[in-house]
Amino acid sequence: MAIHNPKQMKSLALAYIGDVIYEKYIREYVINEGKVKVQQLHQHTVTFVKATAQASVIHHWIDTKILTEEELAVVRRGRNAKSSVPKNTSVQAYRYSTAFEALIGFLYLDNQNERLELLIKRAIEITEKGDEQE
Repeated sequence: MAIHNPKQMKSLALAYIGDVIYEKYIREYVINEGKVKVQQLHQHTVTFVKATAQASVIHHWIDTKILTEEELAVVRRGRNAKSSVPKNTSVQAYRYSTAFEALIGFLYLDNQNERLELLIKRAIEITEKGDEQE
């Protein structure tokens, strides 16, 4: 399978694969928590993969300055990508969730697996803390 250079790929293509990769990690995380009912699995998964949660994670990463310059450039490209916004979320949340998914896709396609897993672990921690506060 030939994968193009992720540095040259369109942001929406990076976000497309990033969405799948992140959801795979989240599904594994939720299953490993011991939830067994499909409805519970789905509901808990949604708390991580919804646009507002992903946008919150990206804002946290930007605020805490944990992203590299290269990662920030991918985030900016993802945030600025033009696409239609679903009715159930705000334009801003959707743009930042696209940026989040583009970064995940970029790291995956660039074979930066350690960095990918570290950021996903942090995303889970951030989302869990945010979920506890609601």
